[in-house]
Amino acid sequence: MFRAAIFDMDGLLLDTEGLLCRFWCEAGQEAGFPFTVVHARHLRSLSGPYARQYLCGIFGPDFPFDKVRDSRRAKMAAYLSEHPPVCKPGARQLLSWLRDHHVLTAVATATDQQRAQAYLTQTGLLPLFDKICCAPDVPRGKPMPDVYLAACRQIHQAPSDCLALEDSPNGVLSAWRAGCRVLMVPDQTPPEPWMEPLLFGVCPTLGDVIPLLT
Repeated sequence: MFRAAIFDMDGLLLDTEGLLCRFWCEAGQEAGFPFTVVHARHLRSLSGPYARQYLCGIFGPDFPFDKVRDSRRAKMAAYLSEHPPVCKPGARQLLSWLRDHHVLTAVATATDQQRAQAYLTQTGLLPLFDKICCAPDVPRGKPMPDVYLAACRQIHQAPSDCLALEDSPNGVLSAWRAGCRVLMVPDQTPPEPWMEPLLFGVCPTLGDVIPLLT
């Protein structure tokens, strides 16, 4: 049994990754760029500096990253104000099981602290976590390991004693680079072949994680 489980948030705990892709596409296209879901999916869990580098590499150095990102955030905030985020299947079940078995839990998300706290409060998941760690609060966001290392420090556990649960390639890289054992619960896309040696396992839903642990 692992001593701790560290969770991504968007796309893993909450059914929000599809919304992020949708509004990235809308904002990019409104700015006049041929922004597709392929580009949006590459941005999953990717922190700001790396997202800027990626998009400017695709669309050119004049791509208005800040304008498009701010538009995407406004669109998503407006949508979620009327349609609150919902949990992914099995999220509450798994977190309750981990709590009952005295496994520490933390969140390691690319989302900022204010929004992460709000989303987890709205869904009722916040009391099931010991710590919330956010990429904007560390020097480097995903796919670098900083946010997972910070989560391990805050729950006083070695990365090798922690199971990281992720849904995207950038998140998997972040957790693996930190030294955690990584379990993928895919959301928008299945695991890619290069990820296989990085993964402890793959489960279709969070509810399917419990049999794997037992």
